[in-house]
Amino acid sequence: MQTDPKPGTLYVVGTPIGNLEDITFRAVRILQTVDIIAAEDTRHTGKLLQHFQVKTPQVSYHEHNRTSRIPELLEHLVNNKAIALVSDAGMPGISDPGYELVKACIEAGISVVPIPGASAAITALSAAGLPTDRFVFEGFLPAKSQQRQEHLESLQTESRTLIFYESPHRLRDTLQDLALVWGSDRQIVLGRELTKLYEEFWRGTIAEAIAHYSQREPQGEYTLVVAGIPASQPQLTEEELKAELKQLISQGISRSQASRQLAKFTSLPRRQLYQLALSIVVNPES
Repeated sequence: MQTDPKPGTLYVVGTPIGNLEDITFRAVRILQTVDIIAAEDTRHTGKLLQHFQVKTPQVSYHEHNRTSRIPELLEHLVNNKAIALVSDAGMPGISDPGYELVKACIEAGISVVPIPGASAAITALSAAGLPTDRFVFEGFLPAKSQQRQEHLESLQTESRTLIFYESPHRLRDTLQDLALVWGSDRQIVLGRELTKLYEEFWRGTIAEAIAHYSQREPQGEYTLVVAGIPASQPQLTEEELKAELKQLISQGISRSQASRQLAKFTSLPRRQLYQLALSIVVNPES
């Protein structure tokens, strides 16, 4: 049933992630009839609005002005204006500051209504061919390699399918870190330019992805879908882990190398195993 936007309501509106035909009739109607559109990038959203002949005025709402803009938007809502929140692509609040405005509205007792639309994470997952019954969305990984590796280590024992976003200029480094922390034989699917003219899905192991993109320049925004660890992954007690580490160290490799090697076998965080390795006394004559 069609109804006009209610005064004093924030509408969280999903927009296309590429193909303009993926917008819903409801989303267009809401954008046409609200009082204000709060957009992540008004120039980018302006092209969408022009295509659908939407003349509703825009205001910018993004990472750098959210602190000052939220009180302004709340004031409009309190004064019975209807506002549509949009991001550059997909559902607002996913890897953008939209959730902070939603949270502020809820705390102020202002009604929030979602207008569902496309999402790159779910779009990629649906066509990846990896388990979809349980999954976890991690958004963008840290930009710096050390922080990225630490975050990946915290996910090393995750059995659910994992979804990440990545930019083309960091893709190769991220693939290298995935191989370093998780091993190179995990299955991965890379979705590129989803719903656009040059949409592409690449499927294989992390090692094969590294080889593929060493010969090809990454282009476009990527959604990475990575298999979790098998449910049959061996689970060892602390004493068993120490015994395995001691055996590796006695073969002449360093504690750090032993920890990294065992981490790939058990999918336990390397730093956790390294702390265990530091507590081991190895007799060189044994």
